Amino acid sequence: MRSVEEHRNEAPDHVSCMIVTVSDTRTAENDTSGKLIRQLLEENGYKVMKYTIIKDDYDSIRQLLREAASDRGIEAVLLSGGTGISPRDTTYEAVRSLLNKEMPGFGEIFRYLSFTEDIGSAAILSRAIAGTISNMAVFSMPGSQGAVKLAMERIIIPELKHIMREINKK
Repeated sequence: MRSVEEHRNEAPDHVSCMIVTVSDTRTAENDTSGKLIRQLLEENGYKVMKYTIIKDDYDSIRQLLREAASDRGIEAVLLSGGTGISPRDTTYEAVRSLLNKEMPGFGEIFRYLSFTEDIGSAAILSRAIAGTISNMAVFSMPGSQGAVKLAMERIIIPELKHIMREINKK
C-alpha cells in the first residue's frame, strides 16, 4: 500500500485557485479574510487566478461555482463566509447542492480544531464544507480571519496539492 507521503510527492507543483468572499458588507478594501487567503496561498506556491466578493445569495453562489467549474484555469475555489446558521447564510446549501463528491473530513476536522484550539463549543455553529465539482476542489470556510487562518494553515495548504493529485488521477 502506498503511503500518503508518496501521494504527496506525486502531487502537482502548483494549483490554480479562485478566492471567493461571500458577504453582504465586505469590500476589496476591508476583506481581511480574502487578503489572508491570498497571502497564504501565494506564500505556499499556489497561484491565485481570480478573486471576487459576492453577496450571500444562494443562486449567485451556485452560478459562480458553475462558471468556475467550466473554467479550465481554475482548479480550486476557496470560499469564506456565509457558513453560519443565520437566515442569510446560504453558502453551505449552495456549495453542497453542486458537489459531486463531498469531503466530510474537512468540516469535521475544522470543527474539531476550532473546538480544541479556538472557540470551544461555538464550533458547532460552523458549517464548513469541502468536496469536488467536476475536477475542481471546493472549500467553504467561515469568514473570520481566525477561521480562515486555521483552515488554510492546518488543512487546506498541507493537503490541496494531494487532493488535486487524487482528483486528476486516472
